[in-house]
Amino acid sequence: MLDPKVFKAYDVRGIYPAELDEGGAEAIGRAYVELFEPRRIAVGRDMRLSSSAVQEAFMRGATTAGADVLDLGLVGTEMVYFAVGSLELEGGAMVTASHNPKQYAGLKLVRRGALPVGGESGLLDLRDLIMAEPDTSRCQAPGRVPRGDVQQYDIWPAYVERVLSFVEVGEIKPLRVVIDAANGMAGTMLPPVLERLPVETVRCYFEPDGSFPNHEPNPLLPENREFIIRTTLEEGADLGVAFDGDADRCFFVDDTGEFVPGDFVTALFAESVLEKEPGAKIIYDVRASRAVPETIERDGGVPLVNRVGHAFIKARMRKDDSAFAGEVSGHYYFRDFSQADTGVVPFLLMLELISKKGRKLSEILAPLRSRYFITGELNTPVPDVALKLQELKERYAGEGRISHLDGISVDFDDWHFNVRPSNSEPLLRLNLEATSEELMEQKRDEVLALIRS
Repeated sequence: MLDPKVFKAYDVRGIYPAELDEGGAEAIGRAYVELFEPRRIAVGRDMRLSSSAVQEAFMRGATTAGADVLDLGLVGTEMVYFAVGSLELEGGAMVTASHNPKQYAGLKLVRRGALPVGGESGLLDLRDLIMAEPDTSRCQAPGRVPRGDVQQYDIWPAYVERVLSFVEVGEIKPLRVVIDAANGMAGTMLPPVLERLPVETVRCYFEPDGSFPNHEPNPLLPENREFIIRTTLEEGADLGVAFDGDADRCFFVDDTGEFVPGDFVTALFAESVLEKEPGAKIIYDVRASRAVPETIERDGGVPLVNRVGHAFIKARMRKDDSAFAGEVSGHYYFRDFSQADTGVVPFLLMLELISKKGRKLSEILAPLRSRYFITGELNTPVPDVALKLQELKERYAGEGRISHLDGISVDFDDWHFNVRPSNSEPLLRLNLEATSEELMEQKRDEVLALIRS
């Protein structure tokens, strides 16, 4: 089964087996190799209950079409990116549905250099190729091309060394850290890294379990953050860290139990990156707080604003040779990590940052929290996305500075906002910031009233 709607803007994702099953995965594997013609690829899987079968099917399709496969086994998404980049492979696939609920299966596909295959970079061509010839029986047709081989490959030692290379391990202090792996891949990925660090950890839900018995692996949802916030306070920890299902994103809670927005994290990491590489170019997305570009400029870097989405961020990183990029959604990208996103490197950088500054994270964040007042992302279903964006443009035309880089952004001296459509639902997503809490609340209500009218 392969429902065409599983092909999203950035990956393949659908309910297993109703929308995506082994037959669909095999067809994707075959078409991926036929379309992009890689000779060697890496394939890994997460802990979801369907992932082993989906991985086997994808590899069967890929090898039938002639590619050799390095089977990485049970790994985090970033480990596939690292393998493709460091081993100079021509492509790769990660079997994961990321932070989605347990009934979902999915695939993240990349080409040489770990460049993602997204809606504007071949994924829809892949869909069309499969749908034009839905009969997958030709997977078994003899004599078409020489069949590829599958080889087990251990990427772990090289991966652990690479992520640790981003920090000075000797500078990290014996901090007390609560970690919520959410029964996802972080529970497998972190132990070989943690054994090299002096930190004291409270490890929660480290057992990989695709049924997610404790909570969904999506820390962006407030209900999934309740546990890490409560436990960080109960343990008197210096830091709380929550990972999503495939562990390519991590989210932070400070010593007072307050969630740290992704744009504030980006600003802190920009500061760290610029200490090590003065004058570096750093990318941020259109939703971000002004804390990000203002911090980058203050520290001598070059801020570059970009549209949302890892495919666009990674392409821009290569184009402008930027050292680092951060998104509000908790994706952090590093040039020296195959220009890909990773959840483990930001975790390490945060430990190093707190250790070097010698202050509590809440104290480090205080200047940002006292100056930048942000709403977070507020979602509203609308019947006509294009019409509503036009109404917003007309309302603020002649008043604010308007940009259409991604949705609509409107800038005033003391407040600004971005409204952009969802890639998968008839939703508008609002992010707004002002120079005071009172103004933020006033303008938030004003813009929301327009969206919801």
